[in-house]
This record gives sequence, C-alpha cells and structure tokens, in this order.
Amino acid sequence: MDLYGLTGGTGSGKSEAARRFIARGIPVIDADVIGHEVIAPGGAAEQKIIAAFGQTILSCGKIDREKLSAVVFRDADARMKLNAVVHPAIFEEIARRCAALEAEGRHAVIIDAALLGEGGVREPWLKGFILVVCPEAERIRRLTAMRGIDEEEVKRRIAAQTPPESKRALADWVINNDGSIEALHAQVDAIAEAIHGQIGRS
Repeated sequence: MDLYGLTGGTGSGKSEAARRFIARGIPVIDADVIGHEVIAPGGAAEQKIIAAFGQTILSCGKIDREKLSAVVFRDADARMKLNAVVHPAIFEEIARRCAALEAEGRHAVIIDAALLGEGGVREPWLKGFILVVCPEAERIRRLTAMRGIDEEEVKRRIAAQTPPESKRALADWVINNDGSIEALHAQVDAIAEAIHGQIGRS
C-alpha cells in the first residue's frame, strides 16, 4: 500500500482538502480524529494522560480537550510530554486502519496529520507529501469566525506549531489555499489524479 502525507497549519484548509480527496476515491485517515479517540473514556492514552497532567484537565470525570489544549499550547514541555504519550497510540491505530484498508483492496491512503515533517525531516514511509498553505491572517480569520476561538488563543496555537512554509522543501505537492473553495478543489483534483496514476508503481 502507498502512503501519502497531508499536512498544514491549523486553519489552513487541510480538512477541506481531505474531504475532497475522499470524494475523489482516496481514503483519508485523520490523525486528529484518532487523537480525540485515544484520549476519550476508555481510549488507549486516557489513563496515561490523566497520570501525567492530573485532575485539573478533567470535566465530569473525563479529559476536557479545551483544558488540556490550554495547558499544552502555553507550555512546550507539556506539549512534548503529551506527544510522548499520545503519538505512539495514534500511530498504532493508523497502522491498524491501513492494514484494514489494504485488506479491502485499497492501494493508496492519505494520512492527514499536522505533525508530519516536523524538524525538517520527511517520514521515510511516505510515498508522497502534500502541504496545504494559507496566509496567517486568513487562518486567524477562519478560526475566529468559524470555530469561535478567541483571537489571542488562535495566535498562541499557530505560534506553537512549526511554520507550514518551513515544510515546502519536503513537499511533492503544495496546495495554495488563498482563494476560492473551487480553486482548492481544482488543486486537490490534480493531485488525486497523480496519485491514482502512481498506484502500483515503485
């Protein structure tokens, strides 16, 4: 099975690109969704996170993602501690889902994850790397208007992430999401055609 990475900063439009790839017949595994699942009640990382961060991140007996986010986006050490617990659980589930898709006869899958290509290093298991970029001012506007997040909190979250532009050198394809949704879809469609054309090639 061929694995492709899809990444971009928060508010870049990565999720819309992922939906379009699915519409074009390429399955997408969303690492962020899996991340929510592994910290949910009974999830693979739930108890380890509670042990690491304490009762202050809980609401009604379960992990409150907003409380946890407020901690880790303000403290790089806390973020590293969280990643050390969550990432192994996420990648284990990604591997399981890839195996299930391969068993269904799928030949390519896209892994949608913000943390791909960190530290300027491209994951060796990726056949292709797709980067979605968008001007920071537009990302801030989208997140405040569409998700209702306070502007200062949005800026903190953006600052906590690796600048997406720094990953350009790793990318096989760069989607510039600074225009209409139709323009975004057109770029995704071209990449989807290229991926379909690569299936089965070494």
